[in-house]
Amino acid sequence: MTAGPDGVSVAGSGATQRSALSRHLTRQAERSAREAESAAWISALSGAGRERDQAVEDLHALLLNAARFEIARRHRAIGMSRPGEADDLAHQAADDALLAILRKLDTFRGESRFTTWAYKFALLEAAVKVRRRAWQSREVPLEADGWAQLPAVDGSPGEDVESLELLGVVGAGIAEALTPHQRSVLVALTLNDVPIDVLADRLSTTRGALYKTLHDARKKLRVYLADRGLELSAARMDGSDD
Repeated sequence: MTAGPDGVSVAGSGATQRSALSRHLTRQAERSAREAESAAWISALSGAGRERDQAVEDLHALLLNAARFEIARRHRAIGMSRPGEADDLAHQAADDALLAILRKLDTFRGESRFTTWAYKFALLEAAVKVRRRAWQSREVPLEADGWAQLPAVDGSPGEDVESLELLGVVGAGIAEALTPHQRSVLVALTLNDVPIDVLADRLSTTRGALYKTLHDARKKLRVYLADRGLELSAARMDGSDD
């Protein structure tokens, strides 16, 4: 066994040692190049003047390509018909992603390439824009006829009866234990599958506030059921995180 650069131990025959050492040096060079590239991005975007302007322009172009890719991938799901609508959404997503990245430059930890980290912002913003576009002309249902909208129960007749009884108690808990706002949020997210960013937009609030409301509603329901010796699986009360 011999020690390579940086104290890395390399065991085996001479050929094997050379191969392992070569792979190690290649990975080290790739990591150094990645770190240097990322540092250059951060330095340019944190600076001022023409260098920063050029970096912002280059980053926006990268984000726009990412947003276009994501919107094209989802295009059929939303049925956009107006010419240029997809590209308009892509520009909006790239603009918002750029602003978010510039606000969060100090959170970049170098665990991946800077461009890979930035790319994710564009994908997220594009997904949000597409979901909002899909719901643009649709009414956001905030109430429901009851927990009959939950998936049908598969099991024996006895199990079906027990499940129906449980859902009946859950329905009562929604009506009695929750505030009107908690009830609306829970129903919209868990029964009607409204995307949380769409609901936040319609209610003029934030995703964080809705998550808090949903958490409190779930907690109240669990207490309501526990007081009656019943339990509802968390999966049935999960809201949409998309």
